[in-house]
Formats: sequence, structure tokens, C-alpha cells
Amino acid sequence: MQPGCLPWRRCGGTIAAAGAALLLAALIAGCGGAGAAAVSAGTLPAAAGTSGCGHDDATGSQQYTLTVRGHRRTVIVHIPAGYTGKRKLALVLNLHGSGSTASAQEAFSGMDTTADADHFIVAYPQALIPDGTGYDWNIPGVPLYSGKFPPASAPSDVAFLTTLVRDLAGRYCVDLSRVYATGISGGGRMASQLGCDASSVFAAIAPVSGLRYPSPCPATRPVPVIAFHGTADTIDPFNGSGLGYWTYSVPAAAHMWSGHDDCSASRTTALRGYRLTRYTGCADGAQVELYALIGEGHEWPGGPAMPKVITSVLGPQSDAVSANALMWAFFRAHALS
Repeated sequence: MQPGCLPWRRCGGTIAAAGAALLLAALIAGCGGAGAAAVSAGTLPAAAGTSGCGHDDATGSQQYTLTVRGHRRTVIVHIPAGYTGKRKLALVLNLHGSGSTASAQEAFSGMDTTADADHFIVAYPQALIPDGTGYDWNIPGVPLYSGKFPPASAPSDVAFLTTLVRDLAGRYCVDLSRVYATGISGGGRMASQLGCDASSVFAAIAPVSGLRYPSPCPATRPVPVIAFHGTADTIDPFNGSGLGYWTYSVPAAAHMWSGHDDCSASRTTALRGYRLTRYTGCADGAQVELYALIGEGHEWPGGPAMPKVITSVLGPQSDAVSANALMWAFFRAHALS
């Protein structure tokens, strides 16, 4: 990453400690350094039909637009090296934080490397509610970072993201029994919402610094959940007592998910640099896991190293675990039946 390039602002911007600075608008336009993928902007051909299998498309990252319910949406999709279109692959939606963008999240999470190594497709959708240089998700009944509720004209992001899954399955060879959602901060809260509102689409969810248990939660099946959160996160505090969308603790959210999944046992293990709480004996083979990163701030565990100017605002980083590696192993163990 270029020196002085902040993860919540474009290069050359200034730190806004009370606004977009807090919510990862990040690594945009050249800020990602050598680890950022090159994105070809443009409009991909229309989806091939109900299945994109059999089409040998280019690999790497491409940006395209998709119109859903009259709203033009932006998506970056990364197709892993070696893709031939002959074998169905898992799909992961990776959602950016409030005030951020799709390209920022691609660089911030570093998930393209994991997708190439483990051969799955990862898509980075972009929200639509303007917030500084980025955008916020429309999470039903939940206030934005500003404290205001989304405008009545804001489109449904649950509808957008479920439509996106169908669209990607029409373009690429996607295994619809292995579709997953992750994201950081506001993106993690949106992923939590998808676990409730689209449990027939997403086989498991992996919120990072954003685990919630939405109420009501109309999920029609037990939902496997793996979550990561820093104990020194001051933006979405581990113990709760945050802004209007962040009132209860992360462990409480995990416990509520375990109740939804009808889990019968739990165990917390203290390991080097983190605590793992694992709920087991859940219905239909579901599982709930919470990684509490000791002393970590509002970060992506094991993600790209950030300079002090960033960690001084977002909090310390930790490499005690790799969120990407752990969530992928968790995803592989859980598919829709």
C-alpha cells in the first residue's frame, strides 16, 4: 500500500475521525499496492441463462453492472485461476463496510488470493446509499452509521444480493448449494441479515466485525455461522454499547444464533492471541463459531498489514488467525441440502 494511503479515503484524502474514517472506505484507486487485483471495468455479456456452466470465461477480476428493480448496481467478480467452466464452484459474496466500496473491500480483505488457491468464485457487490466517498447497505429496520434510517426510496439490498446470486449462476459455473456471505462492519451486519432473510440461498455466513442476530429472523433452517471480532474494536465494541445498530455484545449475538440453530453445547477455548467459542450439537449439522481476537481493533484478521496512521484510528491488527482461511474451511463443511 502506498505510504499514507488510508483505508477509508481515496489517496490524498484526510482523516475524518468522526465520519467515513471509522468505517473502512478503503484502499481505493491504487491504494492496494501489489496485493490489489487489477479490475477491468465494463459491462460483461448478459447472463447465459439458468446456468453458466460450459462457458470458458477469462479469469481474474472484472467489474460489471446489473440492473435490479430499476437500480443500476456495481459488482466486481473474481474468477479463480484455472477456471474452465466445466466444474461447479462455490460462490462467496464479500460485502464492504459502511462508507466503503466494492474495490476497497477486494483489496482490504485480500480474498482473491484465497479464491485462487482454493478455487472458488468471490464477488464484491457495492451498496447504493451514498456515504462520503462510498456507500451504505440498506439493512431492514436498522439505522445507518449517521443514526438516520435509510431513505424510503432506498432499494432492497436483500433483493439485490439474492438476484446477484442468480445472475452470477447464469454467467459462471456456480454450485448453488454452496453460496456464502461474508463482509466487514456494515457488510458483516448485512451478511447477518442475509442469514435470516435468505437462508434458502446462503448456506453459511461469516461476519467480520459485524455479527448481529436480526429480529425478527425468518430463517427457515439452522444457519451455520462463523464470526470474527476484535476485543479492542471501538467502532463496533465487542461488549456492545455502541451506536443505534450496535447495542448488545458480540458473544450475545453468537449465543442468539446458537439458540436459533438449536445447539446443545458450547465450549470456549483460550488460545494464543484469541478465544474460540464453539457451539455444537446444533440442528441439521449447523455450527456457530466466534473468534474473539485479543487486542485487535476494527480489522480483517490476518488481512493486509496497515500503517500506524490507520491502526491508530481503527485499532491494532492481529495475525493470530487468518479469517479467509478459517471461513473457507468452515464454508467447505456446510452446504445446502
